[in-house]
Amino acid sequence: MATSVLCRRVPRLRCLPGLKRDAMQAQNLHDKPEDDSDEKKGMKGVLQHQDGSSQRGYRLHYNPSPYPRSLLNIETTWSQGDNEEDEPCLSTLAPSFWQQSNRYSVSCSRHLSSTKNTLLDLAFNKSPEPEIQSLSQRHRKPIPPDVKVDTRAFHKCRAEYSSISLDLNQQPSPVEWEKALQLLQKVTVLKGSMKPSDVSGFLLELSHLHPDKMLLVRNDQRFNMLLRYSVENLRLFTLFQLLDVLQAFVWLDMPSAHTVLELYEVELSRRASQMNLHQLLLAADLWRCIGKQVPQFLKHLYESVHLYLGQVGTPELVQLLYIIGEGRHCPKDLIHPLERLLMRHLQHLLPEEVGTVCLGLFKSQTSLSEVAVTRTVDKAHSVVEEMSDFAVVNVMKFLRFSYLFHRAWLQAMAQEVPRRAPGMGVKGLMHVALACSALHYRNDNMLMGIASRVPSVVPHCRSKDSSKLLWAFGTLGFPPVESPNLYPSLTEGLRQRKAEFHRYPEHLLTGLLGLAFVSKFPEDLLELALSPDFVNLALKSTQLELKKDLYTLDGSVALELPQWTGPRLSRELRQEVAEMLWTFAQSDVCQKPEVQEAESALKDLLGGENFVCKRMILPHTRSIDLEVHLDAAGQPIPVNQTLCTDTVSPDNSPSKQVSHQGWGQMNIGVTLTDELLLQLTSTKRKKEKEAVTVAQPISLHRVEPDDGDKLFDTGVVLTRDMTDLLTKPSSQNVAPRDSKRTEKLAVQVCNRNHFCSQSQQLLGLHAMKRRQLRLAGYRVVELSHQEWFPMLRKSRAEKLAYLHGKIYSGQ
Repeated sequence: MATSVLCRRVPRLRCLPGLKRDAMQAQNLHDKPEDDSDEKKGMKGVLQHQDGSSQRGYRLHYNPSPYPRSLLNIETTWSQGDNEEDEPCLSTLAPSFWQQSNRYSVSCSRHLSSTKNTLLDLAFNKSPEPEIQSLSQRHRKPIPPDVKVDTRAFHKCRAEYSSISLDLNQQPSPVEWEKALQLLQKVTVLKGSMKPSDVSGFLLELSHLHPDKMLLVRNDQRFNMLLRYSVENLRLFTLFQLLDVLQAFVWLDMPSAHTVLELYEVELSRRASQMNLHQLLLAADLWRCIGKQVPQFLKHLYESVHLYLGQVGTPELVQLLYIIGEGRHCPKDLIHPLERLLMRHLQHLLPEEVGTVCLGLFKSQTSLSEVAVTRTVDKAHSVVEEMSDFAVVNVMKFLRFSYLFHRAWLQAMAQEVPRRAPGMGVKGLMHVALACSALHYRNDNMLMGIASRVPSVVPHCRSKDSSKLLWAFGTLGFPPVESPNLYPSLTEGLRQRKAEFHRYPEHLLTGLLGLAFVSKFPEDLLELALSPDFVNLALKSTQLELKKDLYTLDGSVALELPQWTGPRLSRELRQEVAEMLWTFAQSDVCQKPEVQEAESALKDLLGGENFVCKRMILPHTRSIDLEVHLDAAGQPIPVNQTLCTDTVSPDNSPSKQVSHQGWGQMNIGVTLTDELLLQLTSTKRKKEKEAVTVAQPISLHRVEPDDGDKLFDTGVVLTRDMTDLLTKPSSQNVAPRDSKRTEKLAVQVCNRNHFCSQSQQLLGLHAMKRRQLRLAGYRVVELSHQEWFPMLRKSRAEKLAYLHGKIYSGQ
């Protein structure tokens, strides 16, 4: 008896010997396509947060991309690929109502290069599964299947969809195998004498076989002969015969990479001008079912839509948006017509159709106006209780892409998500959590509902799912104590998926950053991420900029794991990234008026430019601070100006900086001039140019801002006490400074998007930064946006009084 051995060729992991071993161990467990057919947006290290004010409670202005966007390679299939979440560049597709710059932090998203995605799609090149499993796998506890969703459920909403789509749930009545053999025999008899009707008829009948027999048919040489004759008759087929053959290919489960399909796309594209709107939509849907991207045909479809705008009803519009989403592209000249159609038919959409519309807009990264986005989510909110879990998740994706803070919808999700979470699958849970983190919306009921469900579905998590869940929970500052199993289970999920990091190194970095935000540092994974082989692999990525993520991890390890003896980034790489971040900060963040005003006022308050240093104290946290030093008596002392150009590193930490000596010989106060007195004593009622009226001491106190407009009701009256505080003559006796008791302050000009929405909960990166500043020996002084931004419109005296209270009283 002949014995055949099934052999799988495993890609050589030359860069990572450890990952090679893990990949070989993971073959049986995880060897399935990375199938995330519900989106195309990837993580790019979305650490950047942008400023903006919220009006009517429905807008959130910021441009953090938890994941960078890139156009997919058109050669990949429509329904498969782990990079389906990659999106186009924000700068080109951002809605007009987005804020385009971060006012406080250095940009840190993983920017995508223009290089095409050259990862090979091996979906149809895999060898058969091994028939023999290891003993440990035989006795492994069975894992319940993950929740499956019907992505085409909206077709059941209306009978009209039957003419523009294929119902995959209605398999044709099967024919017997003997009948199929007879048909194949006829092919050998008729050969070149077959008519187009014979070819299309044979293919249709063969497509009625039981699915188990399809592979046998496709491997039969007579079937290949039939395909060759179909190509020879391509131009002789009628439109209906062409569509019949295409439908037969769906049921025959034709591989999307089959070369014959390319010829059919060319022919259908040539005849697109002869097809009506329904035929165009049906053909596009059949290509979708086959799983082949057909950019040429879709281009003709989109061009034809302009001719049929008057014939586009509700089902046609929904199907068109579905096709656009699966094609991952919407022509710019089609966006405005689609928006008008959507607004016209919006009130007629059924619950499941609303979800399909949102998914199509999300997948194609189509930016509608703020009004259109708001109205679409308003419609979803009105039917939320009737929507499936899949449709609800699609609306969350759309909000995540549009960065629209829709208060009513999110409040509804606070009720719906905990109720639905126990029945949701991995991807749905991940997308809901990711949307909340992108919108800076933290609701403990939602997070607890997701956190309670996640540990039980971790076996179904790809590395992408685990990493993004870690990122989302870490960004929102979800405490590990609230769900003790959440972070450990997701971390273990990353370990089980180490084999995937060779192809997707960004997933490991994303997950580790999310863990670092909540003070979790799995040393085995950190050792892998900072290993020379992995670093080289990450730096070779042509799609994502991962240097900054590596730098953030490396800097966090240096500060939070003093006992660390594992690998570190090279000094050259750290210096390169630090210089890159500082160069950007100098041209952007440092030029913001609120930062410049704080710096200028602090210099006046403390005695000059030598007493304030604007720099990135912890450059790996990607934002700047205003550094101030006080001696043991609370007097300001000059900051070593070399700090303003140096960065903190293990060899150049704040605790090791050497400051200048001999401060007693320097002027450390404000020279009291007539001009300064005039400025300090100016009020809204009058300005005295020659004399200063000394009033009775008053008690200064901060009041809660009224809608952010006012902090003080009137100007500050200069008192003797205030004069003593604000002026420190050089003749004042100052006790010698004890260098060991020098207090270092990091003054931060905060932004509303450093915090969760309508909360004082810092987002993950900023919470980590403050924690690490304290570890580095700094006291953080926060100039909150609620207080400092209204103060920009106040007098100089009020600003100085406010800053004095912050620096000396810790108010």
